[in-house]
Amino acid sequence: MTLWASVHACFGVVCALSGTPVLRWVGGPAPSALGWAVAALAVLAALVCAAVARYGLRPPLRALLWAVCGLAAATAFSLLMDILVLLFGQAVDSWAVTANRALAAIGTLLLAATARAARRPSAVAAATTPATAVAAPPAASLRVHLVACAGTAAFLPYVVMKQIWAFGGTFAGVTGEETAAISERNGASGLWLTLESWGLDGTVLMAALGTFLLWGLVRPWGQVFPRRVPFLRGRRVPRGLPLTPALIGAATLVPYGVLGTGYVVLATAGVVTMRRGDFPTSADALLVGWIGMIAFAGYGTALAVAARSYRLRTRPVGRGG
Repeated sequence: MTLWASVHACFGVVCALSGTPVLRWVGGPAPSALGWAVAALAVLAALVCAAVARYGLRPPLRALLWAVCGLAAATAFSLLMDILVLLFGQAVDSWAVTANRALAAIGTLLLAATARAARRPSAVAAATTPATAVAAPPAASLRVHLVACAGTAAFLPYVVMKQIWAFGGTFAGVTGEETAAISERNGASGLWLTLESWGLDGTVLMAALGTFLLWGLVRPWGQVFPRRVPFLRGRRVPRGLPLTPALIGAATLVPYGVLGTGYVVLATAGVVTMRRGDFPTSADALLVGWIGMIAFAGYGTALAVAARSYRLRTRPVGRGG
């Protein structure tokens, strides 16, 4: 924790002194002076953890830990988007902003682990629970299944829109050729452009993987590898394998989708003006905005609900959470 806090604090100070923004607003980069706030948050985290080490995990300190953890998580907002951009060989908007999000995400995990430290199972409980025991994996409740269905359905209009462009069709006044040219202009990788030339949009592939993850959190095969998986069949799926990407995805997509939905609501009501960007009219941009934000907010919420259900259903014996 001390190492992370030192690195993050130094990073914030250097960016503030050099005038490099480490955060972004909706309209663009935030003032570089907020680098001081980033450094202060890291120092505060270190001080709280030092107090925990000295006085124990008392309720006020635990509450303060969760508060700092929440601020760090908010700072890490949109890290998943940057990761997806980098996976397809495209350039992120700002390397400093992306680095700050990555550092904040690491801090979030460390702070959450510290805040939950008192809930670790005792040595006796751990000894009486064989690590290799694989009980019959329970499926999620009907309510969680319905939420997963809703999250999957929220992605369908988005997938259809993207595939229309990938097949060379026209949607919202933009043709498939124009979207390919826009991707190339924005620095899309050769892999991304090749997929589009084959009639497959890269974000559709990511949506498919995301849906697979969502249902893995809900169905029993997400807890024990099924028979069709060579070498691993019958073995328990490591708990962190699906939970880590699920928590990162939910933490990114829920606020992104909710805030974005709020913006398109205001644009529809005429309170703000929707920028048309690469679309012929603001109405076209608004239509695409609605489709995208419903997809992100709906799927992100379903992912959060499914991740919580999975965490509770797979918690070790003797552990409270």
